[in-house]
Amino acid sequence: MEKLIPISPAALPGPASRTEAPPHPGQAAAAAGVARVLRNTYALLALTLLFSALVAAASVAWSLPAPGIIVTLAGYFGLLFAVHRLRHRAAGLAAAFALTGFMGYTLGPLLAKTLSMPGGGQVVMLALAATGATFLALSAYVLRTRRDFGFMGGFLFAGMVIALLTGLAAVFLQIPGLSLAVSAMVALLSAGLILFETGRIVSGGETNYVMATVGLYVSVFNLFTSLMSLFGVGAAED
Repeated sequence: MEKLIPISPAALPGPASRTEAPPHPGQAAAAAGVARVLRNTYALLALTLLFSALVAAASVAWSLPAPGIIVTLAGYFGLLFAVHRLRHRAAGLAAAFALTGFMGYTLGPLLAKTLSMPGGGQVVMLALAATGATFLALSAYVLRTRRDFGFMGGFLFAGMVIALLTGLAAVFLQIPGLSLAVSAMVALLSAGLILFETGRIVSGGETNYVMATVGLYVSVFNLFTSLMSLFGVGAAED
């Protein structure tokens, strides 16, 4: 349930004869900065998604093996740390492409496994369409309303930590039902993170487009893989 926020009296329209004061130069500069971060973020996000898709396709075509839990976690957190350290340098872009390319490589074996199932191609396309529609709808909502979802940050962080630990338990204990629950949980948390990350950009809380891109990319990646796992279970039961 969404939290209702009272409308400030300052936001209500005044009399028709009242003239609005021109925007403060500082506000205009801040708005221009937000627009620049948004433009650069979406441009870089499109490029990293394309690069990741190409790497994933190559991984499927060459039947590359899955890297395993340890390599996946070490590679992800190591490259994420590199992106954070280099975010203010040109090398930060290279680190972002390295991270998204690595995640595309880890996606390849999962795609190959799904495509080998009956109706696997339909599952992948359905997950891709649902991910795209969700991302566009949530982004459009934040950009239109300009709402700040910063209040969700602590909850989303705690939820992702719980999901990570539960997912590791599901892998080592071999509990399919738990894995399904984790996928559903991650899908919901990823949708919340898209709202949170986009809201931070719009409110001026995130001014580095490299970090903004990585945050949105990881949310989209997790949403896609979670939906693909959920749809794959449904297809296998048919």
